[in-house]
Amino acid sequence: MTEAEPLVAGRLLIDDLSGLPAWMSALTRSVDGHRLPGPIAQLSGLAPPSARRGSVLMLFGDGPLGPDLLLTERAASMRSHAGQPAFPGGSIDPGEGVVEAALREGQEETGLDPASVLPVALLPDLFLTPSSFLVSPVLAYWREPGDVRAVDPAETAAVARVPVTELVDPANRGQVRLSNGWMGPAFRVADLLVWGFTAGLVDSLLELGGWSQPWDRQRLFHLPGFS
Repeated sequence: MTEAEPLVAGRLLIDDLSGLPAWMSALTRSVDGHRLPGPIAQLSGLAPPSARRGSVLMLFGDGPLGPDLLLTERAASMRSHAGQPAFPGGSIDPGEGVVEAALREGQEETGLDPASVLPVALLPDLFLTPSSFLVSPVLAYWREPGDVRAVDPAETAAVARVPVTELVDPANRGQVRLSNGWMGPAFRVADLLVWGFTAGLVDSLLELGGWSQPWDRQRLFHLPGFS
């Protein structure tokens, strides 16, 4: 087993945040040097040397309803995490960095233009035991949002830009519980039930961004096929 890195995020934009809107600048500063809040911290355990490396793109942009976040739904035929909501992302190819991998996966899954994306921070690596992935989350700002879609239906079932206002709405928040006793935050948004690793990261980002509102932690969402 290899020792996990501390749950501390770091900025990629060191000096100049002037090109960011105030809300993204505040989120970037809040992330920098801080530990991740919420249950996602449970994924800070030791990762084996055999763990596969991957990255995900947590992409915020300015939408018609204010800040929004790009989410996808994995195709039901996928080998791992089939049918689950996710951030664009996947395995890191040989010779590729975590940022390059996140941008490439974002383009392959949603059709976004990597040149329109400004990476601003790296969150600490998180280990997903079920798939043995050590994932590097990349926080980014969408400078010039464009059309997105499910590029390959065999890989991605749906793509959605979800307003932060919908994510923080207490009516859209709850928890899911699996038969093994695991419980975690969840969101009902954009015809998706967002849960698991992705929901844990969203929950942390909402806290760090100062967006979170009180919500009913006793509300349970039914998770077909898992509970």
